[in-house]
Amino acid sequence: MEVYWTPITYKTVAIYSILIAVIVLAGLYLVVPDWYSKVLKTVSNSVGGGEGDTVSANQTQAKFVNLDGKVQVKKFNAVTWVQADYRTSLDKGDQIQTGSEGAARITFADGTTYTVKSDALVTVEENSMGSNRPTSVAVRIETGSVDLNTPTWASPGSKAAVSVETATAQIHQNSRATVKNDPQSNTSEIVVVNGGADVKRGGEQIALNQHERATMQTGTPIQKSNVLAPPDLVAPLNLAPLITEYPRNYNVRFEWKPVQEAISYTLRVSTTTSFAKMVKEVKVSGTAAEVSGFDPGDYFWSVSATNAKKESSEASDPWKFTLAAQGKTGEMLLQIDGTQLHGRVVEIVGRTEPGAALIISGQPVPNIGQDGIFRHFTEQLDPGQHTIVIIGQNRRGGTARQEVSIMVPK
Repeated sequence: MEVYWTPITYKTVAIYSILIAVIVLAGLYLVVPDWYSKVLKTVSNSVGGGEGDTVSANQTQAKFVNLDGKVQVKKFNAVTWVQADYRTSLDKGDQIQTGSEGAARITFADGTTYTVKSDALVTVEENSMGSNRPTSVAVRIETGSVDLNTPTWASPGSKAAVSVETATAQIHQNSRATVKNDPQSNTSEIVVVNGGADVKRGGEQIALNQHERATMQTGTPIQKSNVLAPPDLVAPLNLAPLITEYPRNYNVRFEWKPVQEAISYTLRVSTTTSFAKMVKEVKVSGTAAEVSGFDPGDYFWSVSATNAKKESSEASDPWKFTLAAQGKTGEMLLQIDGTQLHGRVVEIVGRTEPGAALIISGQPVPNIGQDGIFRHFTEQLDPGQHTIVIIGQNRRGGTARQEVSIMVPK
């Protein structure tokens, strides 16, 4: 018996497989063209990363960027609450609940942020995103308070909204507002701190500008009124380091500008930007307070004003300061090689240790070379004599301080 065979290469097998697949797909196209189009579109989206007029899932979903205390989430298709974390994404219909010492900051893909304060329950109502088209985000406050900030939107016609009971506020871009809802008293309140908003309830509609408030109560028309402006903070400067040998005994001096009609102020200091964990709360009649008893670390502070009618302003935007212990081992290299005046801006050139942190007049120095050389431009200075303070800290805990005197001509 003789046996004969014909050798077939892998290339031949691949060619025949492709031919058979083409014949099958052509037959399906003739018999069911709609099904063929759907399959082709699905495959194209999978390979190409989705349709051209949408953005990826990570870009469209809202995310937690700050969590303090107890914060829970219930997905729109779930029946149980789960603890929120930074991996939790939020979609339309999801609910967020904060505890008595809880707070959460949520950011949407368009840059709008919602800060959910303690003892609040909110629902994500809208999260419409897409490339080269207007975006729309919204949350509904069932109970509690929410602060929101809007950016400069890339697409004209974009919207950011917050709703309470039967009212909805459309917040303008580059605006900040505080919205509260108390279902027990059937009262809601919207305060515009910066920018503007349009409030609508049924057939009523009003426009709110900076430092204006809309109060809504069941059975009564919307009431519009002015509110106190929050104070402008002065010192300690935002991001400023305070270095002392004994931090707990150090008197931190807080200063702010006076507010017209205000008779007292409330200073609040916290370890979190949401002020869920209060470290100090001081009420004073003046525009300054000295407070001690802080441990080394990072702190946030803000001030609100109160008038004779016991009406309080919203809290000022928080500033941050760092209280550090004076390094006792190993001094830090910090030398100023030169300064140059460019109009009303001062250029400072110097050298420090690689990896060190520098603060010049309250502003961090972001670019320090691997050889420790740095170059920093200050903000515009008013005409007159100025003392520029340079403070640094190295990785060993060593600190250094330099001062430069500059005369800015008129």
